[in-house]
Parts: sequence; structure tokens; C-alpha cells
Amino acid sequence: MICILLVAGHGTLLESQIKNDSSGLYSSLEGVPKALLPGVGRKKILDFWWKVVNKRQLFSEVYLVTNADKYKHYERWATANDFSVENIVNDGTTTYETRLGAVADLELVISCKRLDDDIMVIAGDMLCADQNFDIAQVLKFFHLKNGELAIYYEMEPGEITSSRGIVEVCPDTHRVTKFYEKPSPEVTSSRLASVVFYCLRRKTLGSLEQFLNLHDNVEDRVLGKYLEWLINVMHVPVYGMKLPSGFQLIGQVGLSDYTKWLTHYSAKKTVTAVKSITCRSYARIGIIGNPSDGYYGKTIAMSIANFWAEATISESKNLVLLPHPLNDPTEFGSLQDLFHISRKEGYLGGLRLLQATCKKFYHYCSEKGIVLPKQNFTLKYNVNIPRQVGLAGSSAIVSATLECLMRFYSLKEEDLPKPIRANFILDVETDELFITAGLQDRVVQVYEGLIYMDFSKDLMEKQGFGNYEYMDVRCAPPFWLAYLRDPSDSGVIHSDVRQRWLNGDPLVLETMQLFADLTDQAKLAMEASNWSALAELMDRNLELRRSLFTDASLGPGNLRMVEIAQQHGSAVKLPGSGGAVLGLCLNPEHLSALKKTFQEAGYVFCPVVPYCPGSKP
Repeated sequence: MICILLVAGHGTLLESQIKNDSSGLYSSLEGVPKALLPGVGRKKILDFWWKVVNKRQLFSEVYLVTNADKYKHYERWATANDFSVENIVNDGTTTYETRLGAVADLELVISCKRLDDDIMVIAGDMLCADQNFDIAQVLKFFHLKNGELAIYYEMEPGEITSSRGIVEVCPDTHRVTKFYEKPSPEVTSSRLASVVFYCLRRKTLGSLEQFLNLHDNVEDRVLGKYLEWLINVMHVPVYGMKLPSGFQLIGQVGLSDYTKWLTHYSAKKTVTAVKSITCRSYARIGIIGNPSDGYYGKTIAMSIANFWAEATISESKNLVLLPHPLNDPTEFGSLQDLFHISRKEGYLGGLRLLQATCKKFYHYCSEKGIVLPKQNFTLKYNVNIPRQVGLAGSSAIVSATLECLMRFYSLKEEDLPKPIRANFILDVETDELFITAGLQDRVVQVYEGLIYMDFSKDLMEKQGFGNYEYMDVRCAPPFWLAYLRDPSDSGVIHSDVRQRWLNGDPLVLETMQLFADLTDQAKLAMEASNWSALAELMDRNLELRRSLFTDASLGPGNLRMVEIAQQHGSAVKLPGSGGAVLGLCLNPEHLSALKKTFQEAGYVFCPVVPYCPGSKP
């Protein structure tokens, strides 16, 4: 691919204001082209762009297009920055009135250098807020989409749409559906600004001459007008890629614009360099309907404040994933110590979850047209969710890590919406780590609170996710939770049923529908605060599960906890894959004896504390 940097503009307004400034602060900048003015980090603006594209593994050549008036400035810059002087193209103009226009300048370098490759074209005098984004991601997305590519960003509150090219982008295909060159606010509600940062396919470059033949007026020979014509008139497929950063100094700007945005971007860089972010994701309990979430069923679940996982991310020179001292042990007191810890904890801690989440995050952003800064970090986690008791500890670590990555790279809700985020977390576990799981846990940990979930087949196939509805947390009765002190891996519970379901086993299909029916009945019972009806439904949920999965699959530890609960007259069911039971004791006087029996039998017992931050979708 070939890169072309356009710096042929005649910046009369900025140059004249620098020349006439009476403060004397800018006297050293008199006559300096806009692209060679100091940028963020005190380097010249063009220095930044040259650093971005000076990669021989990505670009076979880089050309610079300037004008006769400023040619000598760029020649001196080239010799000082290892840029080939032969690759500077002079368009011959000396004044703003005689300018050719950016489209003509682009066509000039292509024809005079006889270029026959895909082109990346960038305005080399743009001030960019993000000084370290990954240009390789841009090229990867361009080749993935096999169409023209336009970089865009979300405008800041102080910017007006009439100063930019504005795009409307399909969120699913990422195709630019409309392009408006400097529109008034009533034309479009979009605030996605496209700048001169495009990738154009070799076969499309012939349209430059066609466009120039149709537009004699130099005012129309700007690249924004060309993209507007290409998209709105010629219907050429152009895709949009979002850079979570801003661009300024575009067009005829003044000294106040230059100083304002330089100060703003420099301040943002200083703040960014020291940020540290901690995100928390909570354990969850499946109240009714589980495990039908992985079988086109329905469930109600709730995040609980009793247990959580945290991830902390901070900027660092290298990318570092820190192992947890307890969950990812690398040092042991003895070989015997290693034996006992490995037998109890297994070999796979949380570090693999961090690594898999980071891998999936980069892949997602590359496919969805989100350019990430080349900004490294140190990532660590902490978790107090008991292992292997079905309270969604693994997905909580992934959820907290994903939230950290989104905030670290300034991704917004529309970049990774909540329903897609839940799918993302599930994919990390199932596709990357081959963990058997359903969507319920991930939905609750993303939305947080008391959630009704419908995973019906038609919904899942139509939109890729279910319908998720917040319920008032006051609909939740005083649940209790008991779990094994020393659990074994409970993931085998789903294994046989999953294969039978895939094979179309009528009994499995019917039972999963019954789980869904129980969920709808439980929703009505909870909304009416009918705890006795809810208790009956919970008991029925357990009976269906035992009949389908068999007692042998549930294991003696789970069955013993169920037995204790039933002996004390409490409703009981499994809140997850196994290792814990969730109960509802309708007679509070029995709760103390229930707790004592569980503890004497060697189990951990605790009242459930709902976690509901009060947010709504």
C-alpha cells in the first residue's frame, strides 16, 4: 500500500494571525506551514504523521504533496527526518486563490508517480488527540471490508457539524450510508465527523479524474465533496472506522483555534498517562429457569453483593498480565504443597481469563472498525467468589476485565452495547477457553440487578441475543445461600444433556420449555410478592433438574445440601452449575436452625445481599 500525506494548503488565516500577533509569543512561527507547527508533545504536527506511517512492512512508499510556496520548508524537514526528497510532489501553486484543491493534488501525485496500488491519504496538517494509535488496525479493517475506508470520530461538545464532513454509519455492517460535507444541524443528527484520512482501492482511483471533470470550481475539489459524491451519488461501498480520538486544525483555522486545541490535547495526554482504573463485577444467583439459558429458555437471576471479582488496569511501558498470588501460584512451600494445592484448585487460575479477554477484545475492535491506541498496560485481578460452586466467578473476572479495557481505551456504550457485551464474555469462555456456559451469568453481570431473561429461539436467531428486562429488586425475597467448602469441578453437570439437546431429544426439549414456563410464572409471583408461590416454583425447578440430569450427575454434596434445606421446610434449588444451593425459607423462625445445621455439616451459609445499582438500560 502507498501513503500520501497532503500538506498543500495555503493557511492564510492562521499564518496572517501569527504574523500580526502583537504578543511576540509566536514570532518564531512566522511563515511556518501549518503541518510544521508544534503539536502535542512539542513535536511538529507532521512529525507525528510521519512516525505513524513510516513503517516499511505496511507501506511501500510514502509521498508528500505540497505547494511551491512552502516547498523549501518541507524539503528541509525531509532531509532532517529521513524522508526521501524525491517523494515530495510540488503542485506549483503559491497562493490560496490559485490552489488546485485536495482532489486535484491527490490525482497529481498518482499520475506523475504512476501509482498503481491501494492508497491511504491523510491530511498531514491535522492535529490528532491520540498520539499513539495502531495504524496496522486501520489497514487490517480496510482489507477485511474490501471497500473504501473513511476514518471518523465522535465530535466533542464544543464542535459544530458545519465545520466537518459528517457521516451516518450502519452499526452492523459499518458501511457509511450517508456523507454530508459541512452540513447544517437540521440536515442530520449525526455527530460522527469524517476527516481527510481515507483508504482508497486501486480500482476506485480512476474516479478521481471523473470527479474533477464534473467539478470545475476549486471550492468543490475537496476530498469531503469527493467522498460525498462517491457515497451518495455513485453508491460506492465506503466503510467507516472509528478512532476514539479527535482531529483539529482542519481547513481555515485561526490562532485561537490552534492554541485552544493544542492545550486541550496536551492536557488530555497528561491525564491519560497516569490513569489507573478498577472495575468490579458481582457474583450472581439463578433464581428460576436455569439451566435453560443455554437451551433457548428463560431465566430470572440477580447479582449479589456477597461476592465479586475486580480487575485493575494502569498504563505501563510493556503489556503485563499479573498472576494472582493465590489463584495463579508459581511458588510452593514444597512438592507436597504443590500436590495438595493442585489437587484442590486445579491448574487453571484467572490469568488465562485475562489473556483470553484481551485477545478477544483486540479482535473485536479490529473487526468492528475501532482503532485502538498503541497504549500498553498492566492488568491484574482479585476475586473472592468461591471457586467451582456455580456463582459465576470466571465470567465475573472476564466481565470486570472487559469493563477495564473499555474504559482504558475510551470505548463507549455504543461501541460495545450491553447485549453484545454479554455475548462477548460468553464467547471468551466458550470459544477461547472451552468452558461450558450459558448467557444468563454474563447478562446479569453486565446489566446488574434483578433481571428477567428470555432466550427464545426466534429472538436469538433474529437479533443474536435475548430480551432482557429489569425487575424491581424489591421483588426479591430474603434468599439464603449455602455452598461447599471444598468443591470439586461441577462443570460435568451439563455435559450429557447438552449432547442430547443437540440431538433433538424430546425429553430434553420438553423439560427446557417447562423451565421457561416456570420462569414466567415466577415473574408474576415475584411482582405480586407471593413468596409461597415462588417457593413452590423453585422446588419444581429442582425436581425438573434432578429428573433430567439425574442425582448421580448432581453429586452427593449438592444432594446433601438439598436434603438439609428440605428437612427444615425451605424451598431450595441450584443457583448455578452446582456446588451451591439457593433457598427461600418462608418461616423465619426456622432460619436459625437451618443455618446451624448447614454449618455443623461443614457447609458455608450466608443470607443473600442483592446488588442493584439502580441503573436502567
